Amino acid sequence: MRDLRMPDQRHPEKAHRPDQEQPKKPSWIRVKAPTSEGYKQTRDIMRENRLSTVCEEAGCPNVGECWSQGHATMMIMGEICTRGCTFCNVATGKPNALDVFEPGRVAHAVQKLGLNHVVITSVDRDDLDDGGADHFAQTIRAIRHRSPSSTIEVLTPDFLKSKPGALETVVEARPDVFNHNLETVPHLYTTVRPGARYFHSLRLLQKVKELDPAMFTKSGIMVGLGEDRQSVLQVMDDMRAADIDFMTIGQYLQPTPKHHRVDRFVTPEEFAGYEKAAYGKGFLMVSATPLTRSSYHAGDDFAQLRDARLKKLGRA
Repeated sequence: MRDLRMPDQRHPEKAHRPDQEQPKKPSWIRVKAPTSEGYKQTRDIMRENRLSTVCEEAGCPNVGECWSQGHATMMIMGEICTRGCTFCNVATGKPNALDVFEPGRVAHAVQKLGLNHVVITSVDRDDLDDGGADHFAQTIRAIRHRSPSSTIEVLTPDFLKSKPGALETVVEARPDVFNHNLETVPHLYTTVRPGARYFHSLRLLQKVKELDPAMFTKSGIMVGLGEDRQSVLQVMDDMRAADIDFMTIGQYLQPTPKHHRVDRFVTPEEFAGYEKAAYGKGFLMVSATPLTRSSYHAGDDFAQLRDARLKKLGRA
C-alpha cells in the first residue's frame, strides 16, 4: 500500500530527479496557516463525504481563505493521476477504479456547503477510454438535481488519449464554465507538462465554443517557470484566437525539491501589467496576481464574467 504522505511514494517518477533549490518566498507570497472554524467545518464536510480536493492535493496557498468561506474545489476520480507533470503536487501512479457513488457524494457536499458556485476538477485518467468524461457529466447532473440554483464550473483534463466524443459528453451536460488550463508557454511543455500538447489543449477550448457558443470558457497559466513576457503575450493571443473568455495568471510555487525549479518570483507590478495587456486583447475577465489559482474567488469572478458579457452585448 502506497503512503501518499511520503514524497518518494507520492511522486515515484520524480524520485530520481536531482533536488532543485527552493528560493525563499517574497513577502507578497506568504500566507497564514489555516485555523478558522469555517476552515475546520469545510474540512469536516469533505472528510464525511470521503471527497478529495485539489486544494489539499496540490498544496494550494489559498486553502485557508477559501475553506474559511466554505469554498472548496472538489477533485473527482480519485487522488492519483496517470501523468507526472513536473510542476504538480498531485500523486502520480495507477489510479483505483471509479467510485460510482462519488457524483452523489459531491452533490450532497455542495448542498450542505450551500455553494452558489462550485468548481469540479479531476486528476488525469488516461487509463479510462473516455478520460473520465462521463463521470464529469454524471457529477454535473447530480449537482443540478440537488442544487438547481448553483452554477457549475468544470476544470477538466485534456482528454488527449480518450476516444472520440469525450469532450462532447462533458459539454452536453451543460456546465456554466468550461475550464482547461494551458499551464505554461509552448516551449516549456516538454519539461513542465510532458504528457500534454499545447495546441491540442488550445483546440479543446476552441471546440467547446463551437459546440456551445454560449458556454463560458476559461484557461490559465503559471509564471515563474522560465517564460518571458513576449511568450506570455503570445499565449494571450492564442487564447483569444480560440475565443476564450477568462484568463488566469498566477505565480508558480515549487511543491518539493524534486519538482520544477522556480525561475523567479514575478512582482505584483508585473502581474498588473499582464492584467492590463490581457484586457486590452479582449478577454471578458482576467485574474492576474501572485496568488491567483484557477478556482480562487471563482464564484465572485463568475458573476463579474456574466456581467461583462451582458455589458458587451449592451444588455447591462
